[in-house]
Amino acid sequence: MVRMFVRHDVEDYSRWRKGYDDFDNERGGMGVVGDAVFTSTDGETDVTIWHDFESLESAQEFASSDRLREVMSGAGVAGEPQIWFTNPA
Repeated sequence: MVRMFVRHDVEDYSRWRKGYDDFDNERGGMGVVGDAVFTSTDGETDVTIWHDFESLESAQEFASSDRLREVMSGAGVAGEPQIWFTNPA
């Protein structure tokens, strides 16, 4: 299993969350087998998400997909996200 973390700012959390939730079924078809969403204690527009994948390759393919970029843009992601991958220790 590989866990991908994503951190980014959003223009409006409610708008972003609707876009995220609407993408749920499609995300699953793109290899995501688990996920969770967190907001910063400093404000809900600072969002961190993790997604689990069966392999690093599927995580990297998801992270680099045009569809993900399209959904993020439509949901109001502000700026470039920070993305990193981890293995269980």
